[in-house]
Amino acid sequence: MMGGRRVSLDWIGAVPFLVYVAVFLFLPTVIIAAGAFAGANGLTLSNFANLSRPYIVTATVNSLILSAVTAVAGAVLGALLAYAIATGNPRGVFRRVVTSACGVLAQFGGVTLAFAFIATIGPAGFIYVWMLQHHLDFYSGGVWLYDLRGLELVYLYFQIPLMVLVFLPAVDGIRPQWREATQSLGGSTWDYWRHIAGPLLAPAFLGSTLLLFANALSAYATAAALINQGGPILPLQISNAITSEVGLHEPGFAKAQAVVLIVIVAIVTALYALLQRRTARWLQ
Repeated sequence: MMGGRRVSLDWIGAVPFLVYVAVFLFLPTVIIAAGAFAGANGLTLSNFANLSRPYIVTATVNSLILSAVTAVAGAVLGALLAYAIATGNPRGVFRRVVTSACGVLAQFGGVTLAFAFIATIGPAGFIYVWMLQHHLDFYSGGVWLYDLRGLELVYLYFQIPLMVLVFLPAVDGIRPQWREATQSLGGSTWDYWRHIAGPLLAPAFLGSTLLLFANALSAYATAAALINQGGPILPLQISNAITSEVGLHEPGFAKAQAVVLIVIVAIVTALYALLQRRTARWLQ
């Protein structure tokens, strides 16, 4: 009791989750941020000054382009698949199979995913070898699987299923009666999507696209397994700064790069949360 009022204890159930977030999210973030400002003689900004190195700028730009391309392409293709699922039988086999597969494929990455692409469309992959036997060579201009173009293709493998999972609830919230009302008032399909379904789905679509952007920006294992030379994207540059084989490791500089990623992901996540809050208003 406080001032004659009973104090609610509903928040106690969230304590384990809050402890988990504090230990595995906030504490590592604080450690990385502190290490980014730490130098041999105390606090320093030299680690952040090194972010202007040309190869770091190039890696940052490449990461942003890779994330943007896979986010937009994954969002468009995933939205079309989500719409196809939503317009079908809600209890049908197709919906159950596709959503189950998306739940698995959205978490399928790392070395396993990289090996799957190498074994299928790599220079020695069975699909490439079969096509080469039929005089079809999609590597005539070079083996693009091991550069940014290859990463874009591989990332779409988990970006599209993730889009389906996060965007499907919004598509399910569209009522068939709204289309019928539009038609009864003389509106066309274009009018329905322009004035009703489009504006309602736009926040969810943009929010999901931002989520895909953050997902691609922070991905590391798949790129590390697929590209073993150089560091065309920022996560690989962070790894190179930590695990240099010639004694040039710079842990403070690696943490400064990690801070850049954390800030970008935090901004994107905050925007995603705002858009999801707006989407939740009409889904209720």
